[in-house]
Amino acid sequence: MGRLNGKIAIITGAARGQGEAEARLFVEEGATVVLTDVLDDLGETVATEIGASYNHLDVRDESAWHAVTAAVTQQHGRVDILVNNAGIMHSAALLDTTIEDYRRVIDVNQVGVFLGMKTIATSMKAIGNRGSIVNISSLAGIEGTRHCTAYGASKWAVRGMTKVAALELGKFDIRVNSIHPGLIDTDMMRELPWLQAGKLDRVLKTIPLGRPASSDEVAQLALFLATDESSYCTGGEFIVDGGIHC
Repeated sequence: MGRLNGKIAIITGAARGQGEAEARLFVEEGATVVLTDVLDDLGETVATEIGASYNHLDVRDESAWHAVTAAVTQQHGRVDILVNNAGIMHSAALLDTTIEDYRRVIDVNQVGVFLGMKTIATSMKAIGNRGSIVNISSLAGIEGTRHCTAYGASKWAVRGMTKVAALELGKFDIRVNSIHPGLIDTDMMRELPWLQAGKLDRVLKTIPLGRPASSDEVAQLALFLATDESSYCTGGEFIVDGGIHC
């Protein structure tokens, strides 16, 4: 307990799934947490339950990023941690992926992370405080994944942007790292067409640990990267996939 005492954190996509798990854990560890999402009812409920606050944020909207950052800074004085967790999934073969589907995924998963890093890092630099940015990518940002053209492209971009940001922001004592989850037991996983078709057992046979991860297991890694325990880690890609990518 207390690993984030005194820290101010913004977590996107925190109304459910991995973002919710991260928010709950960060509060348990002493952080003041601001949850953001577009799922307002769920987000406000979680925030109330854990003693945090909630702000509506469409991560595609640059003006909304500025508004949330200004509100948090005005109330708490600064932002120490950003977890860029918000993301959407589209599963389709390349030849079945429409340009509308592609752009929708890119706008949330890639542009949203870009805007988050730029906005929060600008605030961190102006205030002069140490900061940690944690970008949630995917195993699909490490290796090719069937039926994930748009999703994979967005997550490879997150991986690349993370490294560039780490190079550029290190001189301001701002660290940037990416997390690459494999199969995680979330609502998003259960909505995948190939899981709905009853193929989970087949997929689990490809995982050395033989099971999907819980959201809490990803949250523990995000916690480490948010704390000063990882003070010499930047530009890293941290894989949590049960051994798929051995």
